[in-house]
Amino acid sequence: MQSFYNLSAKTLYGEVINFSEYKGKTVLVVNTASKCGFTPQYKDLEELNKKYADNGLVILGFPCNQFGRQEPGSSKDIENTCKINYGVTFRIFEKCDVKGSGAHPVFQYLSKALPGIFGTMNIKWNFTKFLITPDGTPIKRFAPLTNPRKIEKYIVRLLRQK
Repeated sequence: MQSFYNLSAKTLYGEVINFSEYKGKTVLVVNTASKCGFTPQYKDLEELNKKYADNGLVILGFPCNQFGRQEPGSSKDIENTCKINYGVTFRIFEKCDVKGSGAHPVFQYLSKALPGIFGTMNIKWNFTKFLITPDGTPIKRFAPLTNPRKIEKYIVRLLRQK
């Protein structure tokens, strides 16, 4: 199986980020949407980011329009929602598909490594979260309903193992 660190993605600004940059970090990957009932989770994700970034936590947001067309806007619209409405400072990537044959390689990898209750390549909805250890191993998948604050205990455990 491919390594998380061999993957890459483009930011909202078109900059390619190689995930090898995250070696030794605890990473939380989240598929997001600006017009979803779970969108307020941006606030809780940002609180985790502010609290633990200096200890090695990295949060990566991937906007997706596959679920109820809840991310219809441009990169600028997404940026405005994230930064202005929720104060997001963690990295947000280009809008992408997270399921199906056109899924971004990051989500192909994570869905295969941590299949959900609907099987491989089936992400149920926006704000599905994947936790990755500092050695690049995907270890836990969280449902959209799981508030980021409930993930904090898992993050803290990984940060302490570092």
